[in-house]
Amino acid sequence: MTASVAAMRLGVLDVGSNTVHLLVVDAYRGGPPLPQASHRSTLRLMRFLEPSGAISAAGVDAILTAVGDAAEQAREAGVDELLPFATSAIREAVNGPEVLDLVAERTGVELRVLSGEDEARITYLAVRRWYGWSAGRILLLDIGGGSLEVASGDTDHPELAVSLPLGAGRSTATFLPDDPPTDEQVAALRRHAQEVLAEPVELFTKLPGPAHVVGSSKTIRSLARLAGSATDGVGARDRNVLTRAALDDWLPRIARIPVGARDALPGITADRAYQVVAGGIVLSETMRALRVDELDVSPWALREGLILRYLDDLR
Repeated sequence: MTASVAAMRLGVLDVGSNTVHLLVVDAYRGGPPLPQASHRSTLRLMRFLEPSGAISAAGVDAILTAVGDAAEQAREAGVDELLPFATSAIREAVNGPEVLDLVAERTGVELRVLSGEDEARITYLAVRRWYGWSAGRILLLDIGGGSLEVASGDTDHPELAVSLPLGAGRSTATFLPDDPPTDEQVAALRRHAQEVLAEPVELFTKLPGPAHVVGSSKTIRSLARLAGSATDGVGARDRNVLTRAALDDWLPRIARIPVGARDALPGITADRAYQVVAGGIVLSETMRALRVDELDVSPWALREGLILRYLDDLR
């Protein structure tokens, strides 16, 4: 970084379906964001959804506490600008607008709610910048707690971007209630994923085939650490690769392990153990539907994409 380039300290506050995550970076236009601090609280908001579709009082309290703690961490880190956003759990909750108002009133943080298509497009931007133009046309798969995002394109802006209600947390709460899940529950989730994917897959198959398939999100990174492999990449970057064959080999074994014991597996953290089976099933079915045999795992995802978009918009 030269003396003529002024860096900003940015904080990205991600209120997702599974966690509230603050990422603090030093960034400037034309350069990569450099991580300085990270603060994470596990929420698993899907467990706080009432039959009406509203987030329960206990869930709202959990959000307020996590966002308040993250805002304090951002102040202590000396953040110049906070970029706070929320995704599918609050976006789709019946009382989502009331929750947003309460968060702003109690914590001073005004959350921007991203649409599912926004999530797909911004995550795609992060992946495109990470891999560069030499990657050619990219097909992105991203599995969050509430939704699955898929995008494809060969520029900074995807030609097609969709968001589907196939998040790992949502799928676990709806289809895998037992611990460990039964074979019938696993089969039911596979059938549901196939049905939801059928229409968007037709749209993606009409596009030119991708030169590079990329997966992002903590769930996919966790699965790749367990079932993936590292190969030589460009320069100092090793490729973190996950094949569908390896994923399908591991999934039945993970599904037989209770949640409390899954974090003993390589790459499976305690905050992802609850939903990693559902996430793996959704990923497997998505790869199968799109005829993807392997994917690279991106270190950058939605949070980095928001930083890059913010820097691009600076004048």
